[in-house]
Amino acid sequence: MTHDLSIIALVQQADVIVQSVLALLVLASIGCWGIVIDKLFTIGRLRRAAAALRRRVDTEHEIDVIPADPARPIVEAGLAQWRAVDHEESRAECRDRIERAMRRAAGEVVRRRELGLPFLATIGSAAPFVGLFGTVWGIMNSFTSIASSQDTSLAVVAPGIAEALFATAVGLVAAIPAVMAYNKFSTDLRRINQTFITAIGQMAEHLSGTRRGAAAARREAAE
Repeated sequence: MTHDLSIIALVQQADVIVQSVLALLVLASIGCWGIVIDKLFTIGRLRRAAAALRRRVDTEHEIDVIPADPARPIVEAGLAQWRAVDHEESRAECRDRIERAMRRAAGEVVRRRELGLPFLATIGSAAPFVGLFGTVWGIMNSFTSIASSQDTSLAVVAPGIAEALFATAVGLVAAIPAVMAYNKFSTDLRRINQTFITAIGQMAEHLSGTRRGAAAARREAAE
């Protein structure tokens, strides 16, 4: 008797537990790819916004203009503190106040882009073990079949072993892209955050100098 060892046949012939494991892994893989596609666009847009902000503060070109991109909350936070005039504070205090507000805003912007990454990490670490569970369960069923049929020929053993190993393969197919994507996006977000921090420091320095210069000019005019 010949056995159909195609993927569809293996899934159809598998135990209900193994089928449940395979279905769970497929759904997890679909969810991971949905997150990956979303992050490619959102993190890419954030990277461009960080680079644009860095270029603006490097050239001091329209530094007080609020951009229409993901960096908008960061610039708004800095300008709000810049407009909060306190004639008693030093330039260093003014700079520190502006920088703290912008760093908080940048942290929130980056954290919003981290949504979904814990799911990738969970699938990357758990999927191989879920697949292994399906494999162990399938092998147990294979040995049970061998014992009941009292036939140890390859024709009897091969289908059950193939079904079991397929669960491990699906687990790895779900886990490997999830781990790679998690590492990539985590690294990208750290680099973007560092770019924001550099730009924030320069922008805070420029704004505090502008504010202190304007305040000095007003005091001289009043005198």
